Amino acid sequence: QLQASGGGLVQAGGSLRLSCAASGRTFSSYVMGWFRQVPGKEREFVAAIRQSAISTYYTDSVKGRFTISRDNAKNTVYLQMNSLKPEDTAVYYCAATETVGVLRNTWEYRYWGQGTLVTVSS
Repeated sequence: QLQASGGGLVQAGGSLRLSCAASGRTFSSYVMGWFRQVPGKEREFVAAIRQSAISTYYTDSVKGRFTISRDNAKNTVYLQMNSLKPEDTAVYYCAATETVGVLRNTWEYRYWGQGTLVTVSS
């Protein structure tokens, strides 16, 4: 089970840190990802981090602004979002997968959190 938190309302240029807490004893065996979705659009990939945290991946629009990290001892993955833009407004979802793949597709992820809303005002 995944529980996302940390969303809220922030002005453009501001920062937020999302957290996703996972239950269970096998968190370190999962690749973790963040996706986002706005009404009427498909859920899109934002970032992913492999089990060891050595490898991270980002969609181009957030590179240099967002940072994904994980603390396997706390069963938690984070998404630090800086220099936020109005176009970052969305519901953000964390997800987990045991597969080894591209990691940018929703169908690759087996478990999903409930989502947390991020609103960036201009």
